[in-house]
Amino acid sequence: SGEGCSMILRPSRVVVGFGEPVSVSCEAIRPVRVLGWDSVISAAETHQNLSVQWKVDSLIDWIEEPICYGVFFTPPTQCEEKLNLVLYTPDSVSIRPVNHTGPMVEGREYQLLCEVQNIAPVQYLTLRWYRGLTEVYNHSFTDLTSSLPVQVSSILIITPTKAENGAQYRCVAELELGPEGPQPPPTVTSEPLNASVYPPAFLSPEPEVLDLVVGVEITLNCTATGNPTPVYSWQSSHPMQERIEDEAILTSSSLLPGTYICMASNTLEKKSKQFIVKAKTK
Repeated sequence: SGEGCSMILRPSRVVVGFGEPVSVSCEAIRPVRVLGWDSVISAAETHQNLSVQWKVDSLIDWIEEPICYGVFFTPPTQCEEKLNLVLYTPDSVSIRPVNHTGPMVEGREYQLLCEVQNIAPVQYLTLRWYRGLTEVYNHSFTDLTSSLPVQVSSILIITPTKAENGAQYRCVAELELGPEGPQPPPTVTSEPLNASVYPPAFLSPEPEVLDLVVGVEITLNCTATGNPTPVYSWQSSHPMQERIEDEAILTSSSLLPGTYICMASNTLEKKSKQFIVKAKTK
């Protein structure tokens, strides 16, 4: 190959997704005896025509290296041009803690592992770590050169703090394939991972005294925040309907005068709140 060969590939660099169609034209700009494509699939040859096309309906061959060749009437009589072909695929991305199961607790150090399955070409890959919408770390693989799909991973060390309670971590695999590739670059995102846990906290933690008046509805609001989401249970000297025992809010339609204790719990802690309901006439 070289300037004297007078062969042009259009386009000269092709970026194509696994299983997608591809078409490239090889053109000679001087009289040619034979012009063709040497390829594992879809080889082609033409005689004395100045153009020949390499076309594949669904490209699934990872070792494909198409070469256009020409046999000319004048020197240089034999020429070759290799197509710069990039076949890519992002597959699946997952995220999990290393050597840890269950919820995380603030103040402790954890390692998060991001794994990418069947990614190619890996040298164009960047793994981006996000806490919420903020990118906190990225990992590139430019030192690797495999054109075949591989599995790669990245580790992020975190120490959840109170300021980050309830924060979610995600890992995003991004293939930066250059101007010939898809824009924006193809990405695959992991499922989010909650990196902190906090005990239930009532919206109003103090005991409440309520007057129960016939014909006037009252509400016992035991709603609490927490991660994981709290579950509720009630205790009372009165029998309670099963369907309301696990609700956060009770109304006077199911209440009698007396003391009601609500308990909100998650994997960290259980907290209780007291309601005193007093009968009162209008």
